[in-house]
Amino acid sequence: MKPGNTGLVRIVKATGYSVQGLKAAWQHEAAIRQEIILLVVLTTISFFLPVSFIEHILLVASLFLVVIVELLNSAIEAVVDRIGSELHELSGRAKDIGSAAVFVSLLLAGGIWLAIVLKLFW
Repeated sequence: MKPGNTGLVRIVKATGYSVQGLKAAWQHEAAIRQEIILLVVLTTISFFLPVSFIEHILLVASLFLVVIVELLNSAIEAVVDRIGSELHELSGRAKDIGSAAVFVSLLLAGGIWLAIVLKLFW
């Protein structure tokens, strides 16, 4: 068992680290800023769409998934950049795979939004 804080102290500290991570991502990653703005705008729009509760959850959850995947991608990029600036096949592969994950999450969100919005007007 790893020594350290437990219980409420651990939860409070973990929350603080998470807030620090969100602040760092907002400050250093343009993609995070764009995707969070998109999340806020589209979530607001979703409240005005005549969709079911489950459809609304799908719309909003797909946007949160994009932000989550972008946060993970940004973390991968930061670690790779920390290791070294020289070009290495594995470093490039890690960054490309992280980028592909973001792309797939964007395709998923776009597909969900497209399917639900088309259903409304079809």
